[in-house]
Parts: sequence; structure tokens; C-alpha cells
Amino acid sequence: MNNKSKKRFWIVLILVNIIILDVMFSGIYGKTDYSLNQNKKTHLIGASYMTMNNEFYKILSEEISARAEAEGDRLVLRDPALDAGRQIEQIREMLDLDIDVLVVAPVDWQSLESILEDARAEGILIVVVDTNVSREDLADCTILSDNYNAGVLIGQYFLKQRDTAKVVVMTHENAKSGQDRVQGFMDTIKGHKGIEIADKIECEGQLEIAMPKLQEAIDNELEFDSVFCLNDLAGVGVVAALEENRILDKIDVYGVDASPDSKALIKENMMAASVAQFPSEIGTRTADVIYKLLNGEEIEKHILVPVKLVTKDNVEDFGIDRWQ
Repeated sequence: MNNKSKKRFWIVLILVNIIILDVMFSGIYGKTDYSLNQNKKTHLIGASYMTMNNEFYKILSEEISARAEAEGDRLVLRDPALDAGRQIEQIREMLDLDIDVLVVAPVDWQSLESILEDARAEGILIVVVDTNVSREDLADCTILSDNYNAGVLIGQYFLKQRDTAKVVVMTHENAKSGQDRVQGFMDTIKGHKGIEIADKIECEGQLEIAMPKLQEAIDNELEFDSVFCLNDLAGVGVVAALEENRILDKIDVYGVDASPDSKALIKENMMAASVAQFPSEIGTRTADVIYKLLNGEEIEKHILVPVKLVTKDNVEDFGIDRWQ
């Protein structure tokens, strides 16, 4: 198999795996109680993440679910599918179910103020994960990756690779985590002569949006040689678009997550680098916070989980076929 055929094989394989996982989980996370068949337990925990087509949230939620089951409690999980209005409606439904704890990763970090005020008025404990809400005083605890530093780490590595560049930045403006990653990258490369931003493209951090949006930029003859993506779902979409146009070998692609798909691409020299998030650790720490809150124990108000740069030099250390 020649190099071009090998690259196309990897991209097709990754896209097929993502589609299969999305189909498998779409039915599970629609409006189904995670513990529907369990007996009635002491506490009811509600969870609403940005979207369940991202395996990051599935792994995070599995850690919380396992702890809840071990404690004899129930978890109710809803998928807003990147729809801020739907997320508010689903949280309202969970309030009607008399949940004791709400775990939330906001679709739009500025949209939840009113519903979270209602939740607090009802005495519900609130734990925010992965990305901030606009008013952190509404949360009992906020648990995040160090998103700003993720952008910094990519920016520092990027500057070691290039003295000049025209960069496309793939963004997700409604997510504070996405904003912070982009800001960290932009602050790091700022002031370096020869480095310019060719364009910023909103993609909501989704493969199926990033791929056609970058294709549109290519069709419009945008000149660029590097792409920074706020996450690896967008990164895989970018890689697919570049390979479809047979220009992947001319463009450096950077992401954030170090998902199994991006690590496979890094190993095959199809992505330059990513920054590892640790969803299992975030999930475990979230579960610990939930039960400390339920037990009336003191907790940290803000927990920042460190991130790590992943390149071809160390990708094997992170385990290519799984999340770290």
C-alpha cells in the first residue's frame, strides 16, 4: 500500500468508526434513564452534557454512573445534541423529577443562568464540568481541563515547527472551553513576525461541520498551511477535507483532546500534535465532588485538571487505541 492509499485508508477507517459509535449511542442517550431498571435509590443525579456524539462525555459520564451505582443511587442522562434551548428544556424536566444533583456541560456558556438559578432555589447541588457557565457562583463546583494552557502548549510547539505560517483557526464560540483554547493559542503566537491568521472558521467542534466548512475555504482558494482546531473532532474533519483535496501533506493540523482517532493520525504523520485531556480523571473527580457535597463535606470551588502535549515523539506513551 503506497503512502497516499495508506492515508486514505486511515481516514476512511476513522470516519466509519465515528459514524458507527454515533449511531450506537444516539439511541442510548436520547431520553433514556441510565439506570432505568434499577430499584429506587436514595439520590437522583441528573446529567446534561453538550453532546453525546463525543466519546469524551461518554467516558466522563461512565465514571459518574459507576460511582452512583456503587452508592446505590440513580443517574438520569439527557443529550441536548448541541441545542442550547433543548438543554434548558431537559434540565427543566430533570428538576421536575426532583433530582438532588445536576451535572452539566453547557452547550452555550451564557444561556443557563435562569435555569441554574431555579435549580439553586430548589436546593439542587450543581456541578459544572468541561466548560464554564457565565456565572460560576451558580455552581457548587466547576471541574475543567486547563483549556487555556491547552492552547498555549499547541502554540509553543507550533512555533518550534514554523518561522512563517498562514493559520486557519477552527472555533466554537458558544463554548467557553473552546474560547479559552483558541485564546491560549492566539496569545502564544501573537507578535511573531511571519505568523498570520488566514481565517477563523466556526465549526461548533463537530466533524460534520468542520469538514464542509474547510472545504468551502479551499474552494474559495484561501491560502493557508496550518490549521489549529479547538478539538479533535474538528481536527478529524479537517484532515478528511485536506486529504480529499490531496493537500494534507502540505498542511499541518493541530488539535485538542488526544482522542484515539487523533493519536492514530499523529502516529501516521497526518496530524502534527494534540493536547491530551483526561475524561476518566474528570469523571472520577466529579463523582468524588458529588458525594462530598451530598455528605456536607467541604470541597474546592474550582478544580483544574492538567493537560499534556502529544506529538509523534510521545504518542505511544498515551495508548493509541484508547482515551488516556
